Amino acid sequence: MSFIRIIPPDQASGRLQTLYKRIQAPDGQVDNVMQAHSLRPHTMEGHMAIYKAVLHHSANRLPEWYLEAIGVLVSRLNGCSYCESHHAAGLKRLLTAESMNYDSYRAALGRKVPEEPFTSAEQLGLAYVRKLTHVPGLIEAADIDALRAVGFDDGEILEINQVAAYFAYANRTVSGLGVNAEGEVLGQSPTTGNDESGWSHG
Repeated sequence: MSFIRIIPPDQASGRLQTLYKRIQAPDGQVDNVMQAHSLRPHTMEGHMAIYKAVLHHSANRLPEWYLEAIGVLVSRLNGCSYCESHHAAGLKRLLTAESMNYDSYRAALGRKVPEEPFTSAEQLGLAYVRKLTHVPGLIEAADIDALRAVGFDDGEILEINQVAAYFAYANRTVSGLGVNAEGEVLGQSPTTGNDESGWSHG
């Protein structure tokens, strides 16, 4: 499950036990990436908070499926199969709910430059994400101006940026600690909104 020692839910007590109960899925699963934080529960709480805020907060304006697509792309670019698999499952659930063709979007994300069925504006957002992931020091004001020009407002640009930045963190947490998906059900849905209950990573 991880290169470092973890405290599994059935051995947890105190604050860790409380956090595990808060973030477990309806079937009781606690994702392995969260268990990897068990020796420092305060970092689990921080991870949980930023994840919900950037991907599943009710105040976000961009479609949730597009934010998930960004997560899949960043994870693929970073070679994090754990996060890519988890969020591809989440993307499939969201697209299916919208009667959109998951296979075509997934195939596009697997290409070097994602194109249709993403709109031209969505493609430009993904191009920004790719640049931010590979060469963040080369981002310029012109990159933001280009996003504005295709219709993203500054708040939406912030959403794109924050999802890409979150996955840079999550991918390195997972890859750096050797977290794998052993024993997990992928793509479980978190409760949306800004409350702290019912959270799950996938």
